[in-house]
Amino acid sequence: MLAQEELKRIGSVAKESGLPIKTIRYYDELGLLKTFGRTEGNYRLFSLDVFGRLRFIKRAQGLGLSLLEIKEFLEVHDQGDLPCEHIKVKLEDKLAQIEQQIQQLQILKQELNGLLSGWEAFPEHPEETICPIIERV
Repeated sequence: MLAQEELKRIGSVAKESGLPIKTIRYYDELGLLKTFGRTEGNYRLFSLDVFGRLRFIKRAQGLGLSLLEIKEFLEVHDQGDLPCEHIKVKLEDKLAQIEQQIQQLQILKQELNGLLSGWEAFPEHPEETICPIIERV
């Protein structure tokens, strides 16, 4: 067991990390963080490595990884292995997804430019349409 001075209450972790207590509780409930018991007042206690885990979670989320994926990586780490190969595969998948989204967005951009270039202010028979530009196929 760690010495009491090496443990941080959830409020201190929130203050030092800049994350809301609610977020830290949620991460703990998902198994992303490890608590080392509770205080007499039932506050969660964390070791100092919680800050590295929180930085990793935030960075991984910023790269588009889900909390479930992040949990898998942390579990590999907690078993004593580096999850780098697992992360590399996930990031390659994310990159492929982004490339596909970019292609879809380029197609949408071309379609929108085409619609806007042929914009008509007033249709000939306004009672027959909601917006002729949108309805044109």
